[in-house]
Amino acid sequence: MPITEVIETSNSPPLSCRVYPVKKSTYTLISQIAYLIGVPRRIFENIHEPPKLAIYTELEQNKNARIIRSLCCLRMAIILNYQEISTRMKFDNKPLFAIPDLVPEEHISQLRKDSIDFIKINKPLIWHQIEINRLISDRINNCKELFPLWINWSYLRKLFIMPDGLSEDGNEQASQLYYANKKYYPYQVYVNWNPADEGNILYSDAKFTALLYQLNGDRFSDSSKVTDIGEDTRTGIYDFIRVSGKTVLMVDCENSDVYKLCAALQTMAEDVLGKIEKVILFDDVHTTATWDMLDGCFKIPVEHLVIERVKQEKSLVDIRLTGGTFREFYQNHVDSFILATSDSDYWGLISALPEARFLVLAEREKCGVGIREALSESDIFYCYLDDFYSGGAESLKVAALVRDIRSRLDRAVQLNVISMLESACRSTRVQMSELEKQQFFNRYIKPMHIEIENDGSVRIELQKK
Repeated sequence: MPITEVIETSNSPPLSCRVYPVKKSTYTLISQIAYLIGVPRRIFENIHEPPKLAIYTELEQNKNARIIRSLCCLRMAIILNYQEISTRMKFDNKPLFAIPDLVPEEHISQLRKDSIDFIKINKPLIWHQIEINRLISDRINNCKELFPLWINWSYLRKLFIMPDGLSEDGNEQASQLYYANKKYYPYQVYVNWNPADEGNILYSDAKFTALLYQLNGDRFSDSSKVTDIGEDTRTGIYDFIRVSGKTVLMVDCENSDVYKLCAALQTMAEDVLGKIEKVILFDDVHTTATWDMLDGCFKIPVEHLVIERVKQEKSLVDIRLTGGTFREFYQNHVDSFILATSDSDYWGLISALPEARFLVLAEREKCGVGIREALSESDIFYCYLDDFYSGGAESLKVAALVRDIRSRLDRAVQLNVISMLESACRSTRVQMSELEKQQFFNRYIKPMHIEIENDGSVRIELQKK
């Protein structure tokens, strides 16, 4: 069986056997790190090891990732075989690329294909080792975009940077530290960390992030970024959908988090999602505008119903959702409903339609004891959106923020620099021909740029002389 790390989410027992408090770790982050530092491919191919082959295959298509991996593999080969490589280079007059039994030629070849050719025939081994460290230091930031915004990039970057790696002493000290503690390095591959008996630091995303932040005097606290629902919960959801005739996801937008729902759906298998006929969003005018972007997150038809209020203080979402559920059941012959809400008022709907099957997706803090007990007593499966891996919603969060900021900028900044130039000429009494104005515009105004201060304030700078 493949390796799985389970994580208890609560010390208290669940109210129902239909909810499972055990979560499992994710392995995306550690798979990316394992690839970049040069963990052998055979580890990824072994289903009993944490790093995932799918991530390896994906990163093989990324030039920046390939470059860092090849450089790290060459650095590792030099650390492991320094004396023998140095001897052959010195006494057998062998260049670094001509010692394939000690220096992996596939990585030298791949680097050349990726336009990195640093090997010099007349340079000693230590020069090459320092040059590799310099290239890693210069290029590791090119891999920043591979990682999500929630992880501290500066912490990850340090793992690849050998301390004082541009000096001979620094390389020697790093090698000595490695050899003295080889068994404490992940898969015996060099990274810059304080070696200690922590087991496999690439065992899971949860373990890795905890150790990474601890190494930097910090604490990682958002477990939803590195864990996902347990297999029991996933099996319960999948079984519900697979045995249904027709399934519709009914969403109470007032009492559901759009990002948590998106993340939950992103983690589900494609064949299971394909059995959901459609998603119906029952939205209120006062909820987040991001709901209208949800249809871009998955391949399920989405109906977005924005429900106007008759009285401003009273929402009609609950009434419309209830009516919509009855309509889907009786008119469209839908037999199974996934109800995304934390509102206990919907127990009335569930109890009034005993012929239908229900599965409830709620949020832990908003779901009261009463509704949980009622669901448990009626043997209705429910689970928490909070327990799903939340990283699946990162692209939606970024898209929502970019759209909102762009809208705010459009409202806040409305400039016409040609009109401003004309006004400036009148104000300063400067007379210019049309040609002079055009050349002034091209030289000083067109190259204008924005400078953003640390406090977020913005200043527009014109081209200086």
